[in-house]
Amino acid sequence: MANISLITGITGQDGSYLAELLLEKGYQVHGCYRRTSTNSFQRIEHLLDQVEMHCTDLMDQASLERLIAKVKPTEVYNLAAQSFVGSSWDQPILTGEVTGLGVTRLLEAIRMVDTSIRFYQASSSEMYGKVHETPQRETTPFHPRSPYGVAKAYGHWMTVNYRESYDMFACGGILFNHESPRRGLEFVTRKISDAVARIKLGMANEVRLGNLEARRDWGFAGDYVEAMWLMLQQDAPVDYVIGTGETYRVGDFVQIAFERVGLNWEDHVVIDPKFYRPAEVDLLLADPAKAQAELNWTPKMPFRELVETMVDHDLARLSLVAKPDLKVVRKSA
Repeated sequence: MANISLITGITGQDGSYLAELLLEKGYQVHGCYRRTSTNSFQRIEHLLDQVEMHCTDLMDQASLERLIAKVKPTEVYNLAAQSFVGSSWDQPILTGEVTGLGVTRLLEAIRMVDTSIRFYQASSSEMYGKVHETPQRETTPFHPRSPYGVAKAYGHWMTVNYRESYDMFACGGILFNHESPRRGLEFVTRKISDAVARIKLGMANEVRLGNLEARRDWGFAGDYVEAMWLMLQQDAPVDYVIGTGETYRVGDFVQIAFERVGLNWEDHVVIDPKFYRPAEVDLLLADPAKAQAELNWTPKMPFRELVETMVDHDLARLSLVAKPDLKVVRKSA
């Protein structure tokens, strides 16, 4: 019988890369999207003839149960969330409803329809927040420092509870920061690559940023979706930390991005206090040893290549807007 996957959040960065991976592996892929006035399918536009899309909402328990019963998936990947940390401060209740309780609704739908379905929950390094040890591993206590991190911690523990209470194959991937050219423009990494391209093309002169000293463990989203898939192929459901084991400052990302286009970052970066978080997360660093040993997973794209790939993408994209006849010469990665 063919493997059937259901991906919530398929229109996002991770969802699009995961859909590509599963299609390559011969899966029948179904995706969920939430109805809005304008559907945002650009990340999966090239896949729409291969993926069956379903309109549903993590806040609607009945629709989730109907969808699970209709699709009959063998694997469910829950990537849907209010996923922007900054917005979680402005919309803490919505973030809790979708990013936290949405996980419970989906788990409950699976429990009611078919407990043999394998479930992946997209957990987050933001659950560690004010870190209790460095690097962070599967046993490190959570101390989230944002409504987003709190909601993710709730969703993670509900996944553990359904696994232990109902003998369900449910596991959480505690993914550290992972980026790509498909990252949303509201995230700091894509904000930087987009701004660098605009400045290089004469479309802007500055970029306003917050804490350049915050350190993160950054990897490539296309590598990380493979780890998601591998978790659901194991004999038993286990939670894993997924990251590179290396940490860089936001300032390092900025410097490499400007170097890519031959500019000095100090001439164009303005520090703006409004971009600091109410409760700052200063350092996140993964210990991915367990995933490397048990899943045989390692990230492939180095940090510098990731930054340069994102800058190159935005430079090519925006050059068509700024100067349609401009030929962008890409440096070798």
